[in-house]
Amino acid sequence: MSVSLVFALLGGLLVLAVVAHRLFYRTRIPDVIVLMAVGLLLGPIFEVVRPAEFQPITHAFGTLAVILILFEAGLDLDLRDTLRHFPGGLLLAILSYTFGIGLIAFVLAWSLNLPRGSAVLAAAALACISSSITLPILQQIELSKPVQVTMLLEASLSDALAVLTVGILLQVGGSFENLASSVALGILLQFAVSLILAFLVAALWSYLLPKLSEQRFWQVLTFAVVLLLYAGTEHIHGNGLIAVLGFGLALANFRRIDPHMLESSFGLELLGEHHHSQMLSFHSELAFLVRTFFFVLIGVLVQFRELATLALPALGITGAIIASRWLATLASRRSRRSFKPVENEVVFWIMPRGLITVVLALQIIRARGMQFEFLTALAFASILLTNFLVVVGSIRARRLAAQPAPAVVAPEAPPDSEG
Repeated sequence: MSVSLVFALLGGLLVLAVVAHRLFYRTRIPDVIVLMAVGLLLGPIFEVVRPAEFQPITHAFGTLAVILILFEAGLDLDLRDTLRHFPGGLLLAILSYTFGIGLIAFVLAWSLNLPRGSAVLAAAALACISSSITLPILQQIELSKPVQVTMLLEASLSDALAVLTVGILLQVGGSFENLASSVALGILLQFAVSLILAFLVAALWSYLLPKLSEQRFWQVLTFAVVLLLYAGTEHIHGNGLIAVLGFGLALANFRRIDPHMLESSFGLELLGEHHHSQMLSFHSELAFLVRTFFFVLIGVLVQFRELATLALPALGITGAIIASRWLATLASRRSRRSFKPVENEVVFWIMPRGLITVVLALQIIRARGMQFEFLTALAFASILLTNFLVVVGSIRARRLAAQPAPAVVAPEAPPDSEG
């Protein structure tokens, strides 16, 4: 393939991604479906690109996309809203992921005759909701702030839970008996370490940014700090994704502290609203760029022969995902008492799988060998089918936004006492 053809292909993919992103407002079809379909055309169907050339970089590329998306999510969150809706988001994430692992593992063990440990390990990669899909969807549909924050927290925490669970299962040998206690302890330790480190780095970087923001390439430096924070947190056995999310959240909310108080007490000058908007825009576009190419890569790597062989397990997994989502939303309803019935319905339908599913599937294959080769095709199928379910949720959200506000009926005037 010539260099000019490569550049033409890259430019065409970016134009297509922007068009598909904009068309979501009309069609309600997530752009990820379009991008994966293009990958199928470029790879298995017309063989324009060779899948083997991209397999070594896929895992790292997908992890980078998740890092950027979570940092962008943190930059866009308000700390007060986050703390207010954190319990509901955490409960929904834990229940949805836990029920998902149980039901998906049952389907895999029954349909593929997998040992229980292997079925649970594979299910841990397929059970998590993806922030890489949820975040762009929440930016495009009209929902109340509590619904948006709860779902964003759920998706972000689900990514972290999945990374943590798969990592622990690979260490303990996929033993279901050791899963509950290991994950519970791991969540507490890794979340604490990750958030403490994130807030310390954010405090330091908030102090330095006002001095750097008038220089060129300060946003590139911020991106470098994000990567270094992720790598450093992983090195000390923390959770890099939670650290990145906490770093973005801290940067976004330090600027809301009274600047006069900080300047008089500590001599600190905080980053202004203008520079925060620049930082959010830069990392949002960078995340869009990386996720575009990654979802195309997913389509390139999939083989039709595997999809046809695994059609029945893929449908069974989709049914397990729907059932686990229904159980999770029902069990956590008390934490969303302020939500309208239609809002709870939207929460139920938006359960997409995305980047993290493929990243974890590739990690399992790399660690355990080709006995888990089926995971690539199942990850593709689960992403595709759950994103079609998102269409239903976005349509319901549109109807919710179109409902007129209840009319306020003025009280009747008291009857005239005269006459």
